[in-house]
Amino acid sequence: MRLSPLNQRRWARFKTNKRGWWSLWLFLILFVLSLGAELIANDKPLAVRYDGQWYFPVLKRYPETVFGGEFPLEGNYKSPYMRQLLAEKNSWVLWPPITYSYDTINYDLRVPVPSAPSRENWLGTDDQARDVLARVIYGFRISILFALVLTVLSSLIGVLVGALQGFYGGWVDLLGQRFLEVWSGLPVLYLLIILASFVQPNFWWLLGIMLLFSWMSLVDVVRAEFLRGRNLEYVRAARALGMRNGQIMFRHILPNAMISTLTFMPFILTGAISTLTSLDFLGFGLPAGSPSLGELVAQGKSNLQAPWLGISAFVVLALMLSLLVFIGEAARDAFDPRK
Repeated sequence: MRLSPLNQRRWARFKTNKRGWWSLWLFLILFVLSLGAELIANDKPLAVRYDGQWYFPVLKRYPETVFGGEFPLEGNYKSPYMRQLLAEKNSWVLWPPITYSYDTINYDLRVPVPSAPSRENWLGTDDQARDVLARVIYGFRISILFALVLTVLSSLIGVLVGALQGFYGGWVDLLGQRFLEVWSGLPVLYLLIILASFVQPNFWWLLGIMLLFSWMSLVDVVRAEFLRGRNLEYVRAARALGMRNGQIMFRHILPNAMISTLTFMPFILTGAISTLTSLDFLGFGLPAGSPSLGELVAQGKSNLQAPWLGISAFVVLALMLSLLVFIGEAARDAFDPRK
């Protein structure tokens, strides 16, 4: 798809912001790597060559009877028993760089938990003997995916509501603004905590709860663009030609409103990550045992004698949010009509 000359200038302006440009590349690299977290941190081998056959435990569950065991259940590939079974056939095993998943407990620790960083656990273990680096990788992925889905859905709802208010005006705009004033005045975090305490929260439940409040951030921006654009000459000409309101809104006015929307999206993304981390820190977020950066922060608070927990969570969150802010600033400058 070929970009228009205007979008080509915007893209060139974005690339001139070196901080935003390199932040975009670094964020994309980290995000793509986190999507393959199972290939980086896992307690199952990536591939096994056993008795002349190839097996891929990271993709498929095999009962231990396949490798000469006694029970028709998936075995623990790190246990001495499974290692002995695989060694009997001179098998070849390919392990990921980190041989722990986010929920793998290290039963071979010889020191009290949380244990300090070592060659076995590069960032140490938490208070349940789980590898911190593996939980950071999985937690980074779930935070970004959660924030991306929430940002897209919030933007769709916010753009639609703002477009309807700005285009039709009158009572539609008046009632919409009064509703927004009341809805935005509610204590969001407290309501999230109350709603999350009714049921056992999961990824989609939390997403639905946060979506109730996150869509309001774009309404005012889109509404202002539609209020300005509905009286322009080309909109009046489209009305005179008999074009429907829906076509005028989404074909002629919306492209101009999307400029401000795109510049706000990285900041909505950072807000979603911060809210999810806060809920996990308070214990009202993802289910217990889920890879969560907020839960790692809470463990760092509860185990001050283990500074690697708090430092690991702080570095990951600071890096992730800083990259998104730098990308947002570069996008804002690129779409600035004054430039």
